Amino acid sequence: MTTGLIPGGQPPDPRPAGTRPPQPRHPDDREALSADDRPRSSVITARAAASFEPAGRSVATARAFVRDTLQGWGFADIVDDAVVLTSELVTNAVIHAGTHADVLCLRSDDGVRVEVADRYPEREIPLQGALPAMSNPDREGGRGLQLCAAIAGRWGVEYTPTHKNVWFQIALPERAVGTRAAGPALPVGLLPLADSRVRVAVVQIDRTGSISAWNEDAEDIFGYPADQVIGKPLTDLAAWPHTPGTATGIAEALQLSRWEGSYGIRGADGRVTPVYASHLRVRDTGGEPSTVCLLVRDHERAVLQTPARVPAGDAATSSDSPNTDPFEVFIGSPAPDDLDGLLQRTVERARDMLDADAAFLLLATDDETELEVRASTGLPSTRQRFARVPVEAGPGRYGSARMPAVHEDLTAVPGAVPLLNGTGMRAVVTVPLKVEGRLTGSLGVASESPGRYSNEEALRLQFAADRIALAVESARLGELERLRRGSLSFLVEASDLLAGTLDRDQTLALMAQMTVPTLATWCAVYTIADQASDPYLSYVLHEDEELIDGIKSLLSKTAPPDPVPTPGARVWTAPGQAAHEAALRSSMRSLGLAGGPAHPVSSGIGPTLATASAVGGETVVLPLVARNRVIGMLTLGKPTDEHFRQEILELAEDLSRRAALALDNARLYSERTAISQALQRSLLPPGLPEIDGVEVDVIYRAAGEGNEVGGDFYDVFPISDGAYGFAIGDVCGTGPNAAAVTGLARHALRLLAREGLSGPAVLERLNSAILDEGARSRFLTLLYGELRPQEDGSAELKVVCAGHPLPLRLRQDGTVEPAAEPQPLLGVIEDLELYEQTVTLDPGDVLLCVTDGVTERREGSRMLGDDGLADVLTTCTGLTAGAVAARIMRAVERFASDAPSDDMAILAMRVA
Repeated sequence: MTTGLIPGGQPPDPRPAGTRPPQPRHPDDREALSADDRPRSSVITARAAASFEPAGRSVATARAFVRDTLQGWGFADIVDDAVVLTSELVTNAVIHAGTHADVLCLRSDDGVRVEVADRYPEREIPLQGALPAMSNPDREGGRGLQLCAAIAGRWGVEYTPTHKNVWFQIALPERAVGTRAAGPALPVGLLPLADSRVRVAVVQIDRTGSISAWNEDAEDIFGYPADQVIGKPLTDLAAWPHTPGTATGIAEALQLSRWEGSYGIRGADGRVTPVYASHLRVRDTGGEPSTVCLLVRDHERAVLQTPARVPAGDAATSSDSPNTDPFEVFIGSPAPDDLDGLLQRTVERARDMLDADAAFLLLATDDETELEVRASTGLPSTRQRFARVPVEAGPGRYGSARMPAVHEDLTAVPGAVPLLNGTGMRAVVTVPLKVEGRLTGSLGVASESPGRYSNEEALRLQFAADRIALAVESARLGELERLRRGSLSFLVEASDLLAGTLDRDQTLALMAQMTVPTLATWCAVYTIADQASDPYLSYVLHEDEELIDGIKSLLSKTAPPDPVPTPGARVWTAPGQAAHEAALRSSMRSLGLAGGPAHPVSSGIGPTLATASAVGGETVVLPLVARNRVIGMLTLGKPTDEHFRQEILELAEDLSRRAALALDNARLYSERTAISQALQRSLLPPGLPEIDGVEVDVIYRAAGEGNEVGGDFYDVFPISDGAYGFAIGDVCGTGPNAAAVTGLARHALRLLAREGLSGPAVLERLNSAILDEGARSRFLTLLYGELRPQEDGSAELKVVCAGHPLPLRLRQDGTVEPAAEPQPLLGVIEDLELYEQTVTLDPGDVLLCVTDGVTERREGSRMLGDDGLADVLTTCTGLTAGAVAARIMRAVERFASDAPSDDMAILAMRVA
């Protein structure tokens, strides 16, 4: 990957130097297919570019590049959307178009533009008019442009003679703009006094504390021209402090992000001018920090001074004022920006308003059938967070969350408010949160004393709930939207990781690592081999590695969950119960209460209690269903007293479907690979025989991943006393189809040779057997011979070379010559007239037999060939048969940088 970052300026022309700009096409051509054709006049302030190779791993690398770039620019709000769209477009370029992908990120004042270009402009986007609706959002392909249309503010496709460029632009999220403070209309006499012309001095201070800018109003107020003060520290002019009781020094105030207050500035006449200042810390496009100071004369401070907020305690007393905002009366000001902060402040104010002991707030799920605990105060623990209770807890007014309810004493109605079971609360009042008549949540306060609340308190609480319901619902929807977009980015990366491996163990590890700690504190994966097998605990992971062994031991002693194919998460209580019982037994043993002598607390109680705490929370099980069969279960757990939120469970369910298919694919791949390898190994000779006085060695390489046998084959076998047959052949093609003919040829050779037939007769009958295969037959080149060691130390060979590369004989003096003559290959014509040739190998001579995968090894236009093989063989004088074969293979591998694309076999025989 190549990258470049250029801050500022306009993006350069991406066309190569010397190329003509693209000419206008016919109106029917799609020169620019765009969802928004308005001119783009934004100023580009920064750019980042990268190029990615046409490989599957480039998609993940491109996502990381875009994420790092946008986070570096401070655009974390739009990272998830940009990553999702980039993933789809880069996948189209490197996978479907099969070319390099050039990614360009542009930063402007109104958003971020990302361009993904491939180098296949002839393959146009098959789109006419408006985008078609996605019929199935779960389908794997064809989602790139739909996502652009759904997420991006603007997008388009542009064609040039060399590139196809798909771009999208995402606007920065709009910040809330509105009235921050307002005052009532006042009589003219009560308005603040100001000069005929209000002057605001604008002074900018650099990171060293020196003045870098000084406007005309500053010169007028203080009497200094700009050239006299620029470069001087502001502390030389400031009379600090002017306001009594101000403890912060001017140097410290200039380092704060925002500051307001009073101090004095010594003017050119030596007098101190009281000023009111507002400081704001900023940084320029180069990242250099500075402080902008706005100063007015102190009696004109109303121009800059922010009105004081009404204290929370005083707000309640002024609630009857017509200008008081009921929301601020209840929540206080300013309101929290995040949902959790808003909810927590809500329950605290509700508790204080009714002088209660506890308060809680629940939000409704999307289907409004359950309420989820999101905030509480005064309860024994936070164990209830994200716990879910049904909306309709029972019959009658007191059992529904859709209307206010007052319980004078919970002991009279056990279980009326499940959230408060076991907390000691007696009286409780609950009110609904509604938006446009739809239930969005429930707010409640509780007391340890019975009879504390009546309908009057319920009305007060309902009035407050009505004031905050809309703000809470708006914050909840915003959080839900951010979570869903983050979930989409998470699932894109998860799918990419799961699709990148076919190894079962690695798939299990990826499943666990993607869920911990993003979705759960710990997880366990159970697998089911077949329908008759019980679930087996295959993998356990915890965010604290020291607890993994303890959880694994605990789960191994617990009956596995039932393999129910029903989709969705279901609660599994067995691990929590087992952990509680194990911790209780361990504690009793440590105290000597188990019937035996007392023992001091051992080191074993620590891991037991830690394990119990780790799995003591909510545990859920999601089925792993692939091809209509349950192949396992994904178990997710939380520590003590914690619950899962509904959105996390929905994300986990989506992940479990993808993980199940990946796990089943890995299983099928492993099974088929094992079967294929077993069948292929049966086609290879079981071993090489020991031949007195002759060294024999073979090197075999099958082309293709996972192939152990291809179209090339070899064999060396005993025929009769003192005679051995040897063969090396090449079936047309590679892979399983060629391997099938390989098995036929090798076994037929052994059978026919042991019948006492001569070499030509053996090959003629093998030729007939191959032709009998009909459409499945393939032509075959074959070198077959019989070897007989002689008493004088030499070896006699009878050889038939049927269309195969000629065997080479290496003499002791280093000369190389062919040891046979070429004859017709097998599997083409019916009537063959073959003959055998006799060759005598003297002591020290070597016979080298290879397949055409060796001689046809290529590097560009160069080929090793017969002459190149002979040149390598001349350097092998004095080497053993194994060393000769190894040197030939090493020369073949070094001849070209690419992996071999053809099967190769090397058979070397040397007379000792």
